[in-house]
Amino acid sequence: MLDTDQNAASAHDGLAEAMQPAAFQKAVNSWVPHDIVLKDAWFPLAHSFAVTAKPVRRSVYSQPFFLWRENGKAVAAECHPRDAAGRDTSAFSDAHGRYPVLEHYGYVWGWYGNPANADPAHLPSIPYLPDNGNLPRHMLGTVRFDCCAPLSLENLIDLTHSDFLHADVVGDEKMDKEVVEVFYDTETITMVRTCTNKSVAPIMKWFGGVKDDVQQVRQVIRIYLRSHAAIAYGRFSPGDNVQLFHPCVPETRDRTRLDYAMNTSNVKKTNPFRYMMPKASYKVSRQDSSMTSPQSPRYMHPESRRDLHSPLDEAGQKYRVLMLALAERQARGDFAYRDNVSADCSTIIGFDGK
Repeated sequence: MLDTDQNAASAHDGLAEAMQPAAFQKAVNSWVPHDIVLKDAWFPLAHSFAVTAKPVRRSVYSQPFFLWRENGKAVAAECHPRDAAGRDTSAFSDAHGRYPVLEHYGYVWGWYGNPANADPAHLPSIPYLPDNGNLPRHMLGTVRFDCCAPLSLENLIDLTHSDFLHADVVGDEKMDKEVVEVFYDTETITMVRTCTNKSVAPIMKWFGGVKDDVQQVRQVIRIYLRSHAAIAYGRFSPGDNVQLFHPCVPETRDRTRLDYAMNTSNVKKTNPFRYMMPKASYKVSRQDSSMTSPQSPRYMHPESRRDLHSPLDEAGQKYRVLMLALAERQARGDFAYRDNVSADCSTIIGFDGK
């Protein structure tokens, strides 16, 4: 079960006021994610296998990150090593132009913000990825979205959208009952969707060996606000669990990089679902991009027209309010973490180690 006390705990940071109807609706309707640049966060810049002795370039909000290995250890710097001598450095790096960097979960993570505040304790918890990564390459991939990262995440946390946009992969909207719950604190937001007798996803029928016509489904999306990273966990009975890490790294304000990892190690090696499900990310991402890319320009400027929502949009609305509250706090010079993002979230997402 989810710890509902985390909602009450958020009141200490003024979120209770932000969630009041008048302030809440104002924030939702004035949503301009292009104006939000959150700092002091770890970003998963690349899969570990992509970082070798030869430098590769990544970026966070157009801030360059060059990644390479020295004696096997990952390094991140503002400049290519051949151009580093005599170059001025920014406030994001140390005197040598290097960023704080760490390697975990099979990713090289770079710190975007004040180097003095970099702390492994602020690394998001991803309980179903091995600490050392070490997943086979067919479970890893990269896609890109021509939209701002918050828009991609706002789309993702609306779990109901998949029934319509991705019905050919994850199943349609037919079910007997649906319950949606939303939980949050100052650094995260989690949506839980429980479906009773939901139509079986086609990919599970075709490749997963599920013979039944309906499933019992519990889907969870948890977003780490500063890192623009989401973990998705789905439990399907009958069927196999889906364990997806979905980081949305804002390369620019209108370009998002997704180096995903879908851990299907829990699925039997003889089951084609183990190999096919990670590849479905390419089809799903194209479907998402067809919707989010045309919307992105509309988020560049405030909109006077009221933004209308259904009751199922609660998670997306609260995501907006939480992002704005965090941005406002950082604008006041407060970059401290009020809640622990590295605490094991297995109980929160319902992960039992399988």
